[in-house]
Amino acid sequence: MKHADSQSPAHQSPVSFVANVARLPQKGLPVVIEADAAQRAALAGEHGLLSVENYRAELLVAPWKRNGVEVSGRVEADITQACVVSLDPVEAHIDEAVDALFLPEQSKLGRLGFEGGGEIMLDAEGPDSPETFSGNSIDVGALAEQFFGLAIDPYPR
Repeated sequence: MKHADSQSPAHQSPVSFVANVARLPQKGLPVVIEADAAQRAALAGEHGLLSVENYRAELLVAPWKRNGVEVSGRVEADITQACVVSLDPVEAHIDEAVDALFLPEQSKLGRLGFEGGGEIMLDAEGPDSPETFSGNSIDVGALAEQFFGLAIDPYPR
């Protein structure tokens, strides 16, 4: 995943939804994204799919620790891909959990990284490290699209 900067995105997600995280309610901000026909067509084109029949993301954007943000929820979609062997259409349902943590760029924890030159222990099965964001907003729609893209079968049969 990339640095979350909604001010100057190099690529605008078809399902972009920028959430203001400056003053989140303690219980979180619920976000529901349902893609319309044009957005589904754009998603299909960007991810090499024949079509996206349905796309829905239900997310909760909540405060995490002191200045951080947690985005959790699910992305569900019905897609049609080309079979890698016969090129026949293959239908698939995606139901992917979304779970990501963000810290402000200026956060001490957000600055910890590879600058120290020491070893960093990674747990492939453990939670991802928090990402950083700048400003007061995070594009949670683009985040949901990233999880959608990761859930697509690269070799459908």
